[in-house]
Amino acid sequence: MKNKNVAALTAFFGGFIGLHRFYLGQIGLGVVYAFLFFTGISFILGILDGIIFLTMNQQVFDAKYNKRYGYLERRMDTDFQRPASRRPSRQAERYQRRPKSVTPVRRPAARTRRRVKNNPFKQAGIKKFKEFDIEAAIEDFQQALKIDPNDLSIHFNLACAYSQTEKAENAYEHISKAVEMGFNDFDRIDTHDALAFVRIQPQWEEFKANGYTLRKRLASPQENLLDNDLLLQQLKKLNELKNKGLITEKEFIDQKSKLTRQ
Repeated sequence: MKNKNVAALTAFFGGFIGLHRFYLGQIGLGVVYAFLFFTGISFILGILDGIIFLTMNQQVFDAKYNKRYGYLERRMDTDFQRPASRRPSRQAERYQRRPKSVTPVRRPAARTRRRVKNNPFKQAGIKKFKEFDIEAAIEDFQQALKIDPNDLSIHFNLACAYSQTEKAENAYEHISKAVEMGFNDFDRIDTHDALAFVRIQPQWEEFKANGYTLRKRLASPQENLLDNDLLLQQLKKLNELKNKGLITEKEFIDQKSKLTRQ
């Protein structure tokens, strides 16, 4: 695995010839840096790259440069709705052998649940996500939402994928939708490695304080202005003046606005 501190040191001391890019396996960029050696630009770029590596979050660095080493392979199964064991228990088997006297479950409803569970785009997206083909996984998750837009696990998976591609706004949007649909495993949101980029954004704390949603919380209701008898009388007189033609419609609106703001 590539080490971000080693990458930073090679950028500081060998960045002028692209040594850190060769170290990270970016041969093309390394050659470009070597050509820029004679212009002096590569010295500046090397120092900037070194600073970026030192300040970069470890999880983001690993997701970018350690994909080939199977980084986070265990944690990338983002489908938290894992099916139970397919083999029924002995008690269940005995129950199934008994003659059933109750009314069977309606078949159309069962078919609907089965069809959503076997959403092919959802399964394909999870598979590609595990293989670090993030862009293709995003496309599959988007197609999966067209089949079942209310599947909160797809929204969560899509948020993880957008976070991996550093598209924070899209990630926030789908985390919010998942939570609004009933996702309540907030510890998973706070600790999942695939959401590391989202959690280092400046708006994270505000988003978290808002219940992990983008929906603005409603302010407490203001005092009912119609309960004020004096205000009612003033509005009534103002309306009478307008009906008699003593004030214009614009003047009526202006005066009414002033009264209600008091």
